[in-house]
Amino acid sequence: MNRRTFIKQTCITCVSGGLIPFLTTSCQATHYVSGVMDATGIIVPKSEFTYLKKEQTLTRQYIIIQNDKLEFPIYVYRFSDTEYSALWMKCTHQGAELQAAGDALHCPSHGSEFTNKGAVSNGPAEKNLRSFSIIVQTETITIDLRQS
Repeated sequence: MNRRTFIKQTCITCVSGGLIPFLTTSCQATHYVSGVMDATGIIVPKSEFTYLKKEQTLTRQYIIIQNDKLEFPIYVYRFSDTEYSALWMKCTHQGAELQAAGDALHCPSHGSEFTNKGAVSNGPAEKNLRSFSIIVQTETITIDLRQS
């Protein structure tokens, strides 16, 4: 078998044999919401963290808030029903938009990584992410977007 045929068959096997289901599964895990903007921030129902799967209620680790009024999305991580973190998804190294990967954020441009609390876990970024104060209420969380 020549090199071209080998590469072609290997790629077809990888894609059809498991890579596509993995990619589509990870895409489905990220839940995007727009929230409701008010004078001080953005309000999101706590119910955005729950979903049904095979008649079982499950809880998402995080959601991504995307709103036309925001320059970058906000990653909201749920530690418990009363503890959340809200992080600006803008890399502190050179300003690229970050990607969520479970309990971490990753910069596709230069490889910086951040924890679910915004701390740098891998450079080249040296500064932690901007975080926002969160007010937790019975049914909602409010993310305070004012400068702190």
